[in-house]
Amino acid sequence: MSKSFDSYQKRRLRSSYFSVVVSIALVLFLVGVLGLIVLKSTKVANTVKEKVAMTLFLKDEVSNEKIFTFKESLKKEIFTKKVIYISKEKAAKQYSKEIGEDFLKFLGKNPLKNGIDIYIKADFVTPEKMQELETRFLKNAFVADVSYDKPLINLLTKNIQRISFWLLIISGFFGLVAMVLINSSIRLSIHSKRFNIKTMQMVGATKNFIRKPFIVQSIKLGMIGAFIAFLGLAVIIFYVDKYIPSLELIKDYITIIYLVAGVLLSAILITWVSTFFATQRFLNLQTDELYY
Repeated sequence: MSKSFDSYQKRRLRSSYFSVVVSIALVLFLVGVLGLIVLKSTKVANTVKEKVAMTLFLKDEVSNEKIFTFKESLKKEIFTKKVIYISKEKAAKQYSKEIGEDFLKFLGKNPLKNGIDIYIKADFVTPEKMQELETRFLKNAFVADVSYDKPLINLLTKNIQRISFWLLIISGFFGLVAMVLINSSIRLSIHSKRFNIKTMQMVGATKNFIRKPFIVQSIKLGMIGAFIAFLGLAVIIFYVDKYIPSLELIKDYITIIYLVAGVLLSAILITWVSTFFATQRFLNLQTDELYY
């Protein structure tokens, strides 16, 4: 009878562990997918921002030597991503190609100015910061005029803020769901050992001593669940990279490192917190309350 009961308890324990691992794996997989969307959307948004150029039209009397010095100084600015100098001769050729005829033949002279295209780093591509840069450059003795696409900057900023807000809301919701699901699974697994917990407590074991093996076991299960989640995420990354190669997911090692670190940290943190409070609950129960 005793052997049969022990066998039943072991099967029940294995079933409990299995459900915990499955719950953790599913939740971490969903968290990983959401994290991938958040990380990649941020990078895509930054890439789009950094394609926006601010053009500085230079005064005609500025010499080539001064233009070179000015261009080199712009490269050292903290807001600069890339600097491209376009002479008025090159600009005239490009414009003639666009309109399909040589406009210089009609005008007799080149009305265009030498220009410098500054591609701004994503953190500085906001309406306020771009306006500050415009004001600063207009005060420069070499600059005749400044041009950039203000409506596009406003539209980009507005849409990115809206998307970021909803991603934050969804991330918070998924984080709460993850905590609830994993906490429920871990609590059920600990519930089957509540009498062991109380027995150890009655013979003088401290709460930390009783709690430690449960936390270690839960973290191990969390690591197994994280490994399973990684397998699922690897499949997602492979197929997304296959059908949307422009995202370059597989080559984006920084995003993958952040994703792996985030999932592992979530696995450790959620299992640790859930196990701590689950064991604390049973440690605080009276003996007669264990039957309810």
